[in-house]
Amino acid sequence: MKIQLVTPAPLRFNNGNKITALRWAGILRKLGHKVSITQHYDGKPCDRLIALHARRSYQSIERFYDNHPELPLVVVLTGTDLYKDIRVDANARRSLELATRVVALQKLALAELPKRLHSKTRVIYQSAPPVRNRAAPWSDAKFKACVIGHLRAEKDPLRTALAARRLPAASRIHVTHIGRALDEALERRARAEMKRNLRYRWIGELSHGKARRVLAESHLLVITSRMEGSSNVLSEALASGVPVLASKIPGLMGTLGNAYPGFFPVGDTPALARLLRRTETDANFYLSLKSACRSLSPMVSPNRERTVWRRLLNEIKV
Repeated sequence: MKIQLVTPAPLRFNNGNKITALRWAGILRKLGHKVSITQHYDGKPCDRLIALHARRSYQSIERFYDNHPELPLVVVLTGTDLYKDIRVDANARRSLELATRVVALQKLALAELPKRLHSKTRVIYQSAPPVRNRAAPWSDAKFKACVIGHLRAEKDPLRTALAARRLPAASRIHVTHIGRALDEALERRARAEMKRNLRYRWIGELSHGKARRVLAESHLLVITSRMEGSSNVLSEALASGVPVLASKIPGLMGTLGNAYPGFFPVGDTPALARLLRRTETDANFYLSLKSACRSLSPMVSPNRERTVWRRLLNEIKV
C-alpha cells in the first residue's frame, strides 16, 4: 500500500511533528507499506493520506478528498488543533468532517470533540524506544533537571528558570534547557536569564539523539507547556524512566492520568519551585514520581503503537 504522510513543518527543523512523522513512517514501513513524507499533498497516486494538523494541512486534506473521496483519509490532531483551532477555525472543523478516521494522541482529547466524531476517533499514544536512564544517584551533589522545548510562548519556556531562582542557596538543582529560539524576545530573555541565574543554562537546539542522551542523564524532566496535544518528550521520559514534573493541562493529563503526583498549575512559578525543591529533598516523593512514570512505560511501547496503527489501517481498507 502507498501512503502519503503530510506534515506542515519543514523536516529540516527538529520539532515534535517531525519526530512523529519520521517515527510513523518507520512504523508503517515495517508494516509493509510504502511511505512518502511531504509538506503538502502532491497529487501523486497513493492509497491513503495521513495528515498531521487539521488546520495547517487543510488544503492537502481538501485536495485529497476532492480528488479521491473513495480513499481513506486520516487526520491527526495536534495541541493547537484541539485547544484552539477547532474552536475558531472553520477549515480545521471541516478537516474532521472529511476524515475517515481522526487520530488523537491522548485520551482526554475526546472531550474536545463533538460526540458524533467519537466513533471515528482513535487514540494512539506516542511511543519512544527506551534509552537507559544514566542519571547519577538521587543524592549526588548536582541534581540535573532538563527542559526540552523550543522557545515559543505555548511552551512557557522560561518558567523552570524562574522557579529555580526561588530555590534556596543549598539547593542542588541545575536546569539545562534544550530548544531552538523561535521568538526573538524569548531568546533575549533566555540569554539574560543565564547571566543572572547560575542555575539555568540554555544550550539551544540539539539533534534528537543528543537531546535524548541529555534526558537520559537527567534526574528530572520539567514540562511547562500551556498547550499540548500530547508530548514526544514526555513519552521519551517515560520510556527512559526519567521522572516528570508537568503543568496540569489536558494534553499531559491524558497520558499521565489525573492522579499523577507531579503536576503544578500552569504558569504557577511558586508551585513549581516547591515541587522542584521537594524532588531533591524528599526521597520518598522522588521515588513516587519514578514509580508512577515506570508504571506508564508500557503505554509508550513501540510495539503497542505499531499494533494500534496496524489495527487502524485494517479498519479502513477500501
